[in-house]
Amino acid sequence: MAATDFPAEIRDLRSTLQSIQAVSDPTALRAKIADLSEQASAPDLWDDPESAQKVTSALSAAQSELDRVDKLGGRIDDLETLVEMATEDGGDAETLAEAEAELVSIRKDLGELEVRTLLNGEYDQREAVTIRAGAGGVDAADFAEMLMRMYLRWAERHGYPTTVLDTSYAEEAGLKSATFEVKAPYAFGHLSVEAGTHRLVRISPFDNQGRRQTSFAAVEVIPLIEQSDDNIEIPESEIKVDVFRSSGPGGQSVNTTDSAVRMTHIPTGIVVSMQNEKSQIQNRAAALRVLQSRLLLVRKAEEDAKKKELAGDIKASWGDQMRSYVLHPYQMVKDLRTEHEVGNTSAVFDGDIDGFIESGIRWRRQAAVEA
Repeated sequence: MAATDFPAEIRDLRSTLQSIQAVSDPTALRAKIADLSEQASAPDLWDDPESAQKVTSALSAAQSELDRVDKLGGRIDDLETLVEMATEDGGDAETLAEAEAELVSIRKDLGELEVRTLLNGEYDQREAVTIRAGAGGVDAADFAEMLMRMYLRWAERHGYPTTVLDTSYAEEAGLKSATFEVKAPYAFGHLSVEAGTHRLVRISPFDNQGRRQTSFAAVEVIPLIEQSDDNIEIPESEIKVDVFRSSGPGGQSVNTTDSAVRMTHIPTGIVVSMQNEKSQIQNRAAALRVLQSRLLLVRKAEEDAKKKELAGDIKASWGDQMRSYVLHPYQMVKDLRTEHEVGNTSAVFDGDIDGFIESGIRWRRQAAVEA
């Protein structure tokens, strides 16, 4: 095994970091942090809790981004010192092994930060996800629930708060659809590459003959709008609102009042349901926000002539897959766009999907460059 060329590796790390700094602009970040810190220290900040939350969240995100860049620069300096110490000691094997491990760690963290710099879309810092079952009957509904757990576990791994806004359970098992929010910097930017049709191949646990079953589920990713966005005004005449009783699996009642809300946008046929909040008024407000977000995404898609699909037009069926999850006759999860694949299917379903997300972001940027 050839010895690691540390000087060349360190030069490469510094070059990558400089490219990242050119995009992230630490000077501008420090100015932004100073401005937000001044806003956060205002004595009347919490007179408006919603505005205060936005200021403190923006400050935390900006500070975290700056810290990541600064700390990586310091770690590269420390690595260089560590390598020098090992060399001075005549090639101390233990110190060199420590340097090798740190090199791998820095390279990984730099790669993640480099991917972050590719997320410069208008809504990349936001998030809401909808998953619905597709072709495949009860297996598809079960697969939809598996995907929801996968994304919630991914968020949990990263410490991202999540809120389940609505779940519609299938009669036998699994989900017809689910909507949940991930509150984290660049959440939409990361998870937007997950949008599309996911395909599962396995021995069906619902087939008493033990036959192999192929099923599909669609993932739709929607950036939640904010007050600063272009307003999507929806006339009352274009909205149909139905109220119903919130329920859990098997129709078991979890609410004694008709607080859940189903909102239909008549012109487009888009339907949004909310049952997370305790009151009908709160669920109605949440449903309207998600409906506005979906309509905003549709409008942006219509404005972009190059975009071929709308978020609401994903077909959960054959011929439209972006990722395949095979559990039988072998085990493999493969992204059909990037060719990224993983043999440990259990880890993937347990939320270990960073490799798929990062390769998807790079693929999308490369596709945009070539377009």
